[in-house]
Amino acid sequence: MAVSLHKTAAVLTRGTADLLIDLVEIKIGCMEVWDREDARELKALEKARCELAAMLGRPAPQPIAAMPAARGRRPAPMGRVAA
Repeated sequence: MAVSLHKTAAVLTRGTADLLIDLVEIKIGCMEVWDREDARELKALEKARCELAAMLGRPAPQPIAAMPAARGRRPAPMGRVAA
């Protein structure tokens, strides 16, 4: 079954939508919320997860807890060396 996205011509198959939900859930489960930007990203991912589930006719999923941030300094972004 194909799922139409709003008024665009883009279509997702059920399998693709399921795959995207899995990827979003993995990303949420691996996140560490350090600041407001991370919290905004987590909120956007949760919204995307709910929208994908709704497209498949599923009830809204329960929130997934992100990993708590470890104490100490925030790790350097990938590709950069911490000073």
